[in-house]
Amino acid sequence: MKSFTLLVALISFSVLSPVFAQESTGSLDSGTIESQIDYLYRSSNNYQEYKVIRRSSFEKLKGNILDSLRVDKEEAVQLNAQIKTQEGTINDLEGQLQSAEEAKLEAIAEKDNFSFLGVGIHKSVYSSMMWVIVAILGLALGFFSLQYSRSFKKIKKAEKDLEEVQAEFDQHRKNTLERERKMKRELIDAQMGKK
Repeated sequence: MKSFTLLVALISFSVLSPVFAQESTGSLDSGTIESQIDYLYRSSNNYQEYKVIRRSSFEKLKGNILDSLRVDKEEAVQLNAQIKTQEGTINDLEGQLQSAEEAKLEAIAEKDNFSFLGVGIHKSVYSSMMWVIVAILGLALGFFSLQYSRSFKKIKKAEKDLEEVQAEFDQHRKNTLERERKMKRELIDAQMGKK
């Protein structure tokens, strides 16, 4: 009889202990998978060195684990789709950045280069070439100014010499005219004296 009482007490304790444990420390209806496994371990019966769990509790835990895995898998699929979308956006932005960079370099090249007499030329080369031309023209202006100055002096001297020669010529012509007049008078006087 004592063993029967002990057996009934043991059976009651094993049947009621999961109910008390469920109320006090957790359940299979809420919490993390780890807390549900801990709850199942605590609420299971011992048989020698094994733990005996109810089939319904095992099925409930299995369903919870599969639901968690399904939710995680759906989240992973959504995250992968989001990653692919973001990768596409990143690739588009990189393409736009590369296009913008190429356009910037092309604009800089167009700004620094231009066509001169049908030949593409860089601004620095053009600037250097223009300064060389300006220097050559400046030297040519100086040379021709010097030549003009020398020629002007020669012309002034030649004009002065011409005026002197012209004055001498005028004087000589006057003298010659006067001599001619004198000779004509003498000739007329001599012709009149013969008659």
